[in-house]
Amino acid sequence: MSRQVLAALGQRLDERASPLAVLDAYAAGTQPLSFLSPEARTALAGRIQQVSVGIPRLVVSTLVERLRVTGFLRDGRPDAGLWRTWTRSDLDQLAPVAHREALTLGSSYVVVWAGRDGQAQVSVESPKQVTVARDPATRQVTAALKRWEAPAAPGSAAPVQHAVTFEPDTITRYATDSAGTPATSGAWRVVETIRNPLGVVPVVPLTNAERLLDVDGTSEFADVIPLTDALVKLLSDLLVTSEFYARPRRWATGVEVPVDEAGLPVNPFASDADRTWISEAPESKFGQFAATDLAAYEAGVKVIMQQIVAVTSLPEHVLGVGSDNPTSADAIRASEAGLTARAEAKQRSFGRAWEAVARLAVAVESGVDPVSVDVSVQWADPTTRSVAQEADAAVKLVQAGVLPASEALRRLGYTADDITRVREARRLDGATATALTAGGF
Repeated sequence: MSRQVLAALGQRLDERASPLAVLDAYAAGTQPLSFLSPEARTALAGRIQQVSVGIPRLVVSTLVERLRVTGFLRDGRPDAGLWRTWTRSDLDQLAPVAHREALTLGSSYVVVWAGRDGQAQVSVESPKQVTVARDPATRQVTAALKRWEAPAAPGSAAPVQHAVTFEPDTITRYATDSAGTPATSGAWRVVETIRNPLGVVPVVPLTNAERLLDVDGTSEFADVIPLTDALVKLLSDLLVTSEFYARPRRWATGVEVPVDEAGLPVNPFASDADRTWISEAPESKFGQFAATDLAAYEAGVKVIMQQIVAVTSLPEHVLGVGSDNPTSADAIRASEAGLTARAEAKQRSFGRAWEAVARLAVAVESGVDPVSVDVSVQWADPTTRSVAQEADAAVKLVQAGVLPASEALRRLGYTADDITRVREARRLDGATATALTAGGF
């Protein structure tokens, strides 16, 4: 069965390589100039090779900044052990990377397994190397594949390809010495086969999907790609116009133009701004063309930017559209209402994936059935607030008895480790105060 998984999912990885490369190019700002004709490229003599506006990356970054995991609840109570697993696996740093990959490429993956010490080991994976198969009835993950290429071994000219298939009962490692070997080839040899005691595939997809059957997810800036191309086109035209027409051009008539030894005309006038054009011929005339106004390009750029605001819910002050910035925290929150709603939707979607990761981590370390573990993830508030406003609201809720102090600290953005340190510091301060009072101080 594992070889069938290797063949089917390996072919799936190959099919997704091209669309992922396109999304990567837009995220990096290296996409080709879509509206620049070959004739224009020739006329420009290669002076405009790349124009990047960074809108796709901005769309993703503004959401990632609002997706911050602060802790886990197990059976309704904060679980310090899960948070230790989280930080031990560097997920406090890698979770934003997983969110960025999922928002950029449509999906990312998390693999959970046991380290040499028996503790849960969690790794974040790219959709360029990992893919999964799902049950068409339940949409549950039934198998997964990770495939990558390692540098050539000493004494070997070809790099080595590795692959791992994950199934509910077994995990199989493959290798081949031929780079680019098709997944269906018999050149893949089995390196190791181990039993999977979890009973489920230990690979969790983080899918950025809004449709039920969108199993591979959709890039967050899919709707922005055509608008980005249009914006780049306008900016390219603006650059070309500023180079050739925005600067005043001078003309002259009645002037004899000399030629060089090859018979080619030679410009008799200097191009320096501080030089004067002089001609001894009485019929000579000089003049200057009017410079081209670039305001039309500015108006076109604003139209495209307004469309980007509409499809992304990004506030105008984030995109630099308009000259007025919000003057207060309330105005900022009002302008970011759409963006906050999108971030909360992503928290709900990605939260289910991180809860599955937490269940697998508990199962790895305690040997229980992952399905029996009750875990929920806690997120930082995605809204923009001032420190004073957040602190004032938290104090009022604690004083009214609505929230305990630990929950108020979590809402202020404190992680589970931060809350533990605060509790310990308060306990030590209380013990010190008691000792000082007992000593008569």
